[in-house]
Amino acid sequence: MTWLRALGLIVRSGLTIERTRLEPLVALRAAAGVATVIGLALWLVSPAYAASAAFGAFSAGTATFQRSWRPRKVLALAAGAGLALSTFLGYLAGAHPVSFLLLLAVWSFGAGMAWAAGSTSGIVAATTIGIMLVTITLPTTVVQALEHAAVIAFGGVVQATLILLFPIRRWGAHRDALACALAAVADYARRLRDDPVAPFAPEPMMTARDAAAVTPWQARRRPAALHGPRGLAERIRPVLASLADPRVGAPAEGPERDRARELLKAAGEVLDAAAHSIRRGTPVRVPSEAMEALRSGEEEVLRGPARLAAVRLFDLLREVVETADSDDTHAANAPALVRPTMFRMVPVVLRAMRRELTWDSTVLRHAVRLAGVACLGYLLGNALPLGHGYWVPITSVMVLRPDFHQTYSRAVARFSGTLVGVGLATGVVQLAHPGAYLSGGLAVLSAGLMYLLMRTGYAVSQSFAAAYVVFLLGMGGEEWHQTVRDRVLLTLLGGALAMLAYVVFPAWETPRLLDRLADWLAANGRYAAAVVDSYADPGGGHRAEVRQALLAARKKEAVWDEAFERAKQEPVKHRGLTRSAAQDAYGALKSMGRAAMLLEAHLPGPGVRPVPEAALFAAALRADTARAARDVRERRAPGWERVAAALDAWEGADDGDDPVVRRGAELLLGALEELTAALGTTPLERDVEPVREARESRQERPAPGEEAADAEEEQELRRGRGDGSAPPPKDVG
Repeated sequence: MTWLRALGLIVRSGLTIERTRLEPLVALRAAAGVATVIGLALWLVSPAYAASAAFGAFSAGTATFQRSWRPRKVLALAAGAGLALSTFLGYLAGAHPVSFLLLLAVWSFGAGMAWAAGSTSGIVAATTIGIMLVTITLPTTVVQALEHAAVIAFGGVVQATLILLFPIRRWGAHRDALACALAAVADYARRLRDDPVAPFAPEPMMTARDAAAVTPWQARRRPAALHGPRGLAERIRPVLASLADPRVGAPAEGPERDRARELLKAAGEVLDAAAHSIRRGTPVRVPSEAMEALRSGEEEVLRGPARLAAVRLFDLLREVVETADSDDTHAANAPALVRPTMFRMVPVVLRAMRRELTWDSTVLRHAVRLAGVACLGYLLGNALPLGHGYWVPITSVMVLRPDFHQTYSRAVARFSGTLVGVGLATGVVQLAHPGAYLSGGLAVLSAGLMYLLMRTGYAVSQSFAAAYVVFLLGMGGEEWHQTVRDRVLLTLLGGALAMLAYVVFPAWETPRLLDRLADWLAANGRYAAAVVDSYADPGGGHRAEVRQALLAARKKEAVWDEAFERAKQEPVKHRGLTRSAAQDAYGALKSMGRAAMLLEAHLPGPGVRPVPEAALFAAALRADTARAARDVRERRAPGWERVAAALDAWEGADDGDDPVVRRGAELLLGALEELTAALGTTPLERDVEPVREARESRQERPAPGEEAADAEEEQELRRGRGDGSAPPPKDVG
């Protein structure tokens, strides 16, 4: 993408206003917290003190709107504590410019590294930098600095208290996540009626799994409806796919296909009813026609694996309805995914930060950019003959994000929102000339509107945030014309500084696409091999291994999706991977994952006849996908000689008793060959024939570093070929 097209997309994205579900009661509660702090400070102290104190309640209220599965009161308390600490440290170092600049650099770097723990931590940490920058302009003593820090922390306490006293839709975020996962599977069932190989995005399932991880205290108190349906939805998805796919399920045409479409429609209706019940906390109301359609009788037309899938589908859907409609806390015997408490998260976050301390890390580069921009913005703001110089670094740190598109679109949105908000607020001040109490009331109104419309777009929320600052400073005695001039010019400078910082020290995703693709390929290979191994040893307890491999593959797919979406918006090109080739490679790996999922839908239980050839195929699949991942990283087209040989040997030994797993193995090889074809159309190999000859030579005479690995792979293949037992799984990274 050219710079001109990228900038046009950025402007459109930054100024986009989205239609979304509003939460007026939540916004009213957060605005009440701001009003409480401002009112008490005006009554007990002074307008200037109230302006300072309001920052704590405002920022703590903003933190509670960030996406997190932690209780909102915990977020408010954590945000208030962080703001208070940065306030006090900022004042202690503020008397000495050099020491303050050093503190600002260290604090900003730490705030940037907080993105290793998630976007919520990174956003909340960025707000603490802003408070630190504002605090140094207050001429106070150390005792008064402690008072300001205490009042800012008190703002977080007020917000947490209001959340405790006036809870709104308990477990609402968790309910929404689970309901969205069930609704996504319902939509998947409907799409399978028309497209038997329709893709399924993993994000809803991943979000539901994140929401299902709770602390021990939460696990004892969460509603019964949140215990079991997520795992059932995970099991329903492959059953739906195996029923719809004509290669292993119902035929493409005829009465069986009509029956499959009827079952898919009924499954969608049942899942939608369960999703609505969980989201609203109401009893499940399933149409009687849907449940009747799911039942199979003597006249059932489905045969073979398709009929087995239909029976499993009915049992799973019945469990979903029973679990969603249950009042018994222990109705679903699903163990809780335990999430560490806030204090026990500290070593977890530190380990995550330590893993990001590599020069190729996006998080580390963001932290370095954030520290540099904060310090440079502080120096520029102080050097300019304007008031409120801290607005330059505040704008920069609040605009900066770890990726290019968000940074630039937020810069455009922040400047546009600031221009509109300051203009409207200044007009109100000029016409009404409000006093301290009226200015405080207008500030609370602006904060409430920002909370209400926060999810409609960054430009909209920034309009009301800018108006909030104008009214707040007016309450503290600032002149409106000075506010307009300073706010607009310094916001523009801060946004431009953030945009320039990303160009000077970028973290482009485009050059990393091949690595992301190779990681996904290796994870898919381990998942598919674990599934195939289950057919070779039905009683071997492979389900846990399959589950872990599936989660790893899903995570790598999500990483690829995010990286590819970012790369499409970057004004740089990948010299070894075109966009069309990346799309084709994506389709091939999705087909590979789908083939493994179809096999997972029919995993054999104990006592089922083992398939010895599956062990040989699984070992070959592990070896070839691990080698192929290295080839992709080194810009060589991958080959699948071992997998093809194992499938040929399987065809000669096949006695016809394992049609599902045999057909699934063919689908896996077909998907891998599609991947080679996709990468073969790119400049991945500059000279295909010499590289192919080199690969053949390498297979005949292994390099010294590869002899042990090749010998171990050959030994695994021989063990699988000799006695039919499944070789032990090998972690090939």
